[in-house]
Amino acid sequence: MYLEHYGLREAPFSITPDTDYFFAAPSHQEALNVLLVALRMGEGFIKVVGEVGTGKTLLCRKLLKILDGEFVTAYIPDPFLTPVQLRLALAHELGIDISPRVGRQKVYDAIRQRLIEISASGQSVVLILDEAQALPDESLEGLRLLTNFETEKRKLLQIAMFGQPELDQRLNQPSMRQLKQRITFSYLLHGMDCKALSAYVIHRLKQAGYQGEQPFSPRALRCLYKGSRGIPRLVNILSHKSLLATFGTGKLAVTSAAVKLAIKDTEGAEPLPTGLAKTTFISILLLLFAGLYFSGGFSL
Repeated sequence: MYLEHYGLREAPFSITPDTDYFFAAPSHQEALNVLLVALRMGEGFIKVVGEVGTGKTLLCRKLLKILDGEFVTAYIPDPFLTPVQLRLALAHELGIDISPRVGRQKVYDAIRQRLIEISASGQSVVLILDEAQALPDESLEGLRLLTNFETEKRKLLQIAMFGQPELDQRLNQPSMRQLKQRITFSYLLHGMDCKALSAYVIHRLKQAGYQGEQPFSPRALRCLYKGSRGIPRLVNILSHKSLLATFGTGKLAVTSAAVKLAIKDTEGAEPLPTGLAKTTFISILLLLFAGLYFSGGFSL
């Protein structure tokens, strides 16, 4: 709706993970470096944990894009799977045509043989699991067994897990100590600080076609940081609503008042001190739609 107003070719703050919009914030770049170094060293098992909205899925997809051609990758985005389903999903990702009705040992043998073939060709295999906190306990144990695929010299299968903090809680159970001991590298993903957030906002705007200076005032950026706590998903939601509210006033510069309206309208955002203008975000939207309707730019 505000795209033409800001000279944008597409929405800059979509919450759909898009690697074209990946921003190398300090924590995200460090996590990516840890993943790449560990995988290239053949370290076997890596874990990245981050709160909801911190950009794990986007980081996961960025990793897949970088590894393409260098590694053979198997990607499982929704691992709420039984051990049998997990093995079959891995087999499918590796291009193994196998019936779901065959026995467990045959599936293991088929996976191992395929891993040996790939290793003989000079490549390594990485299994990447997103939302790993959703794995049932039995499947986490099955994951440990998959790490047994190895030769005397190297691992045939490396694993990178991305999950919410609940994953660490699960791994701290006594029954999970064998799996936990196999994790060679771990990284805790953080939100952005205020400086990184400012760079993140203008990066996404520029990527979407914006050609001006930073439209968010310094005070607006501080409010955006406080309201989002530097969590990328919340930054996107609040930035989108702030631009929409500013568009409704016919202006280009995003003020702290617009950000405060967005924060007030967003569940999960950190509430700011009261004393805001009485105008609500819904009022802004109603005025905006009314203006478009009566100007002929919008029809019901």
